[in-house]
Amino acid sequence: MHYKKSIIGIAATATAIIVGCQVTHQIVKSQGTAQGKHGEVQVETTFKDGHIVAIDVLKQKENKVLAGAVFKDVKQAIIDNNSIEVDGIAGATVTSKALKEAVGKSIEAAGVTLVAVASAKKNEALTPAEYTYDVVIIGSGGAGFSAGLEAMTAGRSAVIIEKMPIIGGNSLISGAEMNVAGSWVQKNMGVTDSKELFISDTLKGGDFKGDPEMVKTMVDNAVDAAEWLRDYVKVEFYPDQLFQFGGHSVKRALIPKGHTGAEVISKFSIKAEEVGLPIHTNTKAEKLIQDQTGRIVGVEAIHNGKTVTYYAKRGVVIATGGFSSNMEMRKKYNPELDERYGSTGHSGGTGDGIVMAEKIHAVAKNMGYIQSYPICSPTSGAIALIADSRFFGAVLINQNGERFVEELERRDVISQAILAQPGRYTYVLWNQAIEDVAHTVEMHQGELKEFTKDGLMYKVDTLEEAAKVFNIPEDKLLSTIKDVNRYAATGKDEAFNHRSGLVDLSKGPYWILKATPSVHHTMGGLAVDTRTRVLDEQGKVIPGLFAAGEVTGLTHGTNRLGGNAYTDIIVFGRIAGQEAAK
Repeated sequence: MHYKKSIIGIAATATAIIVGCQVTHQIVKSQGTAQGKHGEVQVETTFKDGHIVAIDVLKQKENKVLAGAVFKDVKQAIIDNNSIEVDGIAGATVTSKALKEAVGKSIEAAGVTLVAVASAKKNEALTPAEYTYDVVIIGSGGAGFSAGLEAMTAGRSAVIIEKMPIIGGNSLISGAEMNVAGSWVQKNMGVTDSKELFISDTLKGGDFKGDPEMVKTMVDNAVDAAEWLRDYVKVEFYPDQLFQFGGHSVKRALIPKGHTGAEVISKFSIKAEEVGLPIHTNTKAEKLIQDQTGRIVGVEAIHNGKTVTYYAKRGVVIATGGFSSNMEMRKKYNPELDERYGSTGHSGGTGDGIVMAEKIHAVAKNMGYIQSYPICSPTSGAIALIADSRFFGAVLINQNGERFVEELERRDVISQAILAQPGRYTYVLWNQAIEDVAHTVEMHQGELKEFTKDGLMYKVDTLEEAAKVFNIPEDKLLSTIKDVNRYAATGKDEAFNHRSGLVDLSKGPYWILKATPSVHHTMGGLAVDTRTRVLDEQGKVIPGLFAAGEVTGLTHGTNRLGGNAYTDIIVFGRIAGQEAAK
């Protein structure tokens, strides 16, 4: 086989056709391509004397935050070790694999034999044994970034430490829709809403087990938090689109550009760099440090096997998220949610902040309240964002071709309804008319390719074809959709009282997706007051310790309504940063 490559000499540049030979004393450039999560990853690798000296990424459509870590750290590891046999990035395995495969193909195309080198080791002397800041934040999701930026705005020094190699946590991989009553988008769209209705929906959605004062604080500060994201962090929201998640009375969820948290976390990262807020990744908090009075004065962490101490002159903020990816912790508090359930969360969501705080006698509440998300991949457990078409009229169908629940019900209600169906799964069905409004297929091409490859999703021209691909009784499906079309025409869903009105499904093309529930959100966590101060077992404030986001446990009650997580993390993350900076 012949390969095309460039050989750059001292005084001239030439293009040559080489057959699998080793090139030395010359600079050789060669390209390779591999399939990433969201498209092709194409690289150009530069070789000299059997060594990889540079890797340039020419083409990629990966998640920009995940890709940033892969194309920096994995790329450098390949260069340092002169080999593609290096570790990938946890949480970005597909992108990591694509980069390594693309470089591998470029090596093959170049016909270069790489020289073996000793494994590169990090220079640990460059990592200080201790740091001192006014505020130390544990966790780099939306709550952590919000806290850090607010602390900096207050004129304090701050740092974010993150145990994973990638920033963002669940805030990155979520849809990042954010509920707000009275937003500029609601006004643009003529949607009537109120704080009172938002509070009522949230309390009712959590079976009135949520703390009313926490809910009121979240709702009262939601508009300001969203405008802060828009105007200060520069997050782009669609000006004429809103989601109406299950359990909400009206459309109130703002949608970020791209329909994922990548827009938010990437803008947080840019703002952090702009204001000088450092983020220390691969740094796992292990222990909270107390002085003789019981005040929290710092964090002991591990970075590459070395203990690093972060002293906090004013406060520590725990923003480590929940524990949906900690199987033992899940089963401890809710034995039903065992290995049969996947998780939509990132691998770092293991409850570290809760465990760490409990060791200094912080109290955790509502730990048994764990939510499943109804529409997830049966193979990976990951949330199916492409099926957000459900919020625009897509219907849920069981194996018998029948609807069985209102599509805008609470997540826990829909999940339980799905698990009661034959096979414990559902199909999500929508057509071009819905896609023209929802744009979910357009926005989630990576998911489309993945689900199609796995035989979980099909695009078809007719309902008969939709029935055939999943062996659904054709007559039952046609009858069900006939009813849906009738309900859409009259505006009244006689079967399940769809709260925003069904959409006519008489015309194709159609998309149909097979899905099942996965564990999604842990409502329980550390008890805090409305100022985000962590409480101890006697209900007293632990001085110097604050917490925000999914690591806390009083806001959502038994069930978190969709779109409330981002409102929660931004509102209380900002409060935590402001309070810790005092």
